[in-house]
Parts: sequence; C-alpha cells; structure tokens
Amino acid sequence: MKKIEEVIVVEGRDDTKRIKMAVNADTIETRGSAVSDETIKLIQKLAKTRGIIIFTDPDFSGERIRRIVSQAVPNAKHAFVARNKSVPTKSDGSLGVEHASVETIRESLINLYTENTQADEQINRDDLMAARLINDVQAKVRREKLCSILQIGYVNAKQLSKRLRMFGISKHEFNTAIKSIDEKGI
Repeated sequence: MKKIEEVIVVEGRDDTKRIKMAVNADTIETRGSAVSDETIKLIQKLAKTRGIIIFTDPDFSGERIRRIVSQAVPNAKHAFVARNKSVPTKSDGSLGVEHASVETIRESLINLYTENTQADEQINRDDLMAARLINDVQAKVRREKLCSILQIGYVNAKQLSKRLRMFGISKHEFNTAIKSIDEKGI
C-alpha cells in the first residue's frame, strides 16, 4: 500500500486506529475541539514540510476543529466522511471517523478538497433556492444528498454557499449533483 505523504489531522486515537486500518499514513491528533496552541504549531510545521489533510468527524466539534486548523493552515487539504457513513454501532456513541468503514475512509482520502476562495462562477442564493436546498420542506434531505455527492461534509443552510465557494465547486459540478438528486425523486 502506497504511503500518503501528507499528515492527517484527526480528533483522537480511535480515529488514528481506524485510518491506519485503511491506509498507510501518519496522523496528528487534536485531542478534542479545544485545539492547543502547541498542537496548532505542530500542525503548521507539518504543513510546511509534508502538507496536511484535515479529516474530522461530521459533527459540531469536528467542524469547529476544521475551522481552527483551516485558519492556521489555509492551504490544507480536506477529507470528509458522510454523516450516514460514520454512525456508531452502539446507541450511546457519536458520529465519527472511527465508525467509518475502511472503504469509506479510502474513498474520502481520494476525494480531497483544497480551499479555493477565488472560484470563477459563484453559486448564489437564487441557485440554492431553485435547487430547493434552502426554504423548502425537503431542503435538509436535499442538502445531505448534495454534500454526500460532492463529498464536502454536511452543512446547514446558512453555511452551504460558503462551503461550495470555499471548495471551488463549479456551477457545472453543482448542477450535475442537483440533476442526480432530482433523478432520484428527492
């Protein structure tokens, strides 16, 4: 198995164990959503020497860590695991990378994004409304499907346009994903 050059930023040791089952890669653990200054400095150093991939849980804490690390390392790559593919087997657990299958982790690490704030064609609020992603009874379900298809991690209505813009999703990619959702009757 080929080694991933970049270091993968994860939340904890269970995530590290699961990733090592799926790929040959080094990880650095934030040990929760209160990312220490020391950890940020290590991540910044690794970003300069090897590059980093942020791969956090699809929940509030994971998104918080993603924002903190992204601010410290704007050129970081991002991997996302879909919420429905990271569900714990026990009822008392929370969503997480550690619950994703080996195949899901591999797929997530193949479909990486790098933030792109210079996207040529912006997807605007009218596009989101026309696609029934906001202000619609089925909006949440449609957003979940869109985020899954584009593999950009789930976001709420307020954050959707920012996430699409951040990862440079083109109108063509957007429209193709919406067409796929419409064909499934959602």
